[in-house]
Amino acid sequence: MTAIEFTYNIHQVSKSLKPFAMRLTRDSEDANDLLQDTLLKAFTNREKYTDGTNLKAWLYTIMKNTFITNYQRMVRKNTFIDTTDNLHYINSMESTTDNGAYSSFAMEDINGAIKALDKAYQVPFMMHFRGFKYHEIAAKLDIPIGTVKNRIHIARKELKSKLRMYSHLD
Repeated sequence: MTAIEFTYNIHQVSKSLKPFAMRLTRDSEDANDLLQDTLLKAFTNREKYTDGTNLKAWLYTIMKNTFITNYQRMVRKNTFIDTTDNLHYINSMESTTDNGAYSSFAMEDINGAIKALDKAYQVPFMMHFRGFKYHEIAAKLDIPIGTVKNRIHIARKELKSKLRMYSHLD
């Protein structure tokens, strides 16, 4: 294929490359740059194109590879590399400790708040907490299911009010 034929064929196919470039970059100017880079690479590597090969597929491959290379270059350029001497602290789980005191205080407060509930609310709440279904609690306590739901709701509301100091943990 002569240079003139190659240029003519690329010109015919290049119109279908712009939408693909837009899908890759999602920006009109970046798509134009990518298209220009792709066509430049195609012209400079014309001798690598084999007659009879699908020119459109060849250009799409060049465009996709150019986009990936540019993206990887951009990511590398924007990657921060820590060059300090404190690298041994990064991701070292040996140097971390958990302070169990805070969770211990929280559990004491939660258990105290539950014990402070009126028995009418505490019993259905604890049964529900342990996994009993509403109808099972109603049958066991011999009260209507609506009453069970209401008592559990009131217990939750009271506990939420009493344990408000822990609301920042959510």
